[in-house]
Amino acid sequence: MKIAVTGASGFIGRHVLAELSCHPVDVIAATRNAAKLVDVAKNVHVVELDISNPQSNDYEQLHRPDVLIHLAWGGLPQYQLLHHFETEMPRQYLFLQGLIRTGLPALLVTGTCFEYGMQSGELTENIMALPCTPYGHAKDTLRRQLEFLQEKYAFALTWTRLFYIYGEGQSKSSLLSQLTEAVAHGKSVFNMSGGEQLRDYLPVTEVATILVDLALRQKNIGVVNVCSGKPISIRNLVEGWLKENGWTIDLNLGYYPYPDYEPMAFWGSRLRLNTILEQS
Repeated sequence: MKIAVTGASGFIGRHVLAELSCHPVDVIAATRNAAKLVDVAKNVHVVELDISNPQSNDYEQLHRPDVLIHLAWGGLPQYQLLHHFETEMPRQYLFLQGLIRTGLPALLVTGTCFEYGMQSGELTENIMALPCTPYGHAKDTLRRQLEFLQEKYAFALTWTRLFYIYGEGQSKSSLLSQLTEAVAHGKSVFNMSGGEQLRDYLPVTEVATILVDLALRQKNIGVVNVCSGKPISIRNLVEGWLKENGWTIDLNLGYYPYPDYEPMAFWGSRLRLNTILEQS
């Protein structure tokens, strides 16, 4: 089996490549700069590809994979940029449409919990998507376009709605990266929000394992949450990281306001994901 990965040099992409190296598959890692992937495993073939400028032979350039794990997306983590639906979404669709039209049989795309918008509580896949950010709107629109495309081309689509992720290689603007840097610089105080908002977090290594498992199935799974299914307050999450690593720093709660594009409490339902993963 051949599996291609776009966004392979990114935060999640690196961990997906590591997980794929544990499976007997041929891996094609697509990136705009091959120099970023000089240290990948021997079973990974690196291909330089710019999805913002799709070509008619992109499927051939990717060695005609059996499945594509599509992680690439620009403009993050600025969720409010109009770039997401004005620029990013149209070129993403053109790229994926070209692959499907020339033979790609199975596709896994990473969506986002932001597709649910301001809906609170436990979020299940059958809830209507009501995105309230340009990023969430762009992702949800891309999903709908791909579903329409299935009416013309026979390909399997898995749309994974990712909730919050943490781990090695994350951007410097992420919560864990900022906390790690504050501790490393010997700061006595860490500024954060009030910390009472409930979120759904998974380590990136577990996310990568789930994405690869779903991709290897090559099935038309549709929308599925990739989440823990367990709400946790941001304060408890940070305090857990401090305890786990033996770090000492005071939390300056309430320094930052709560984001106005997220409800105070939401998490994903894991029921559908667990049902799929339990199937052989």
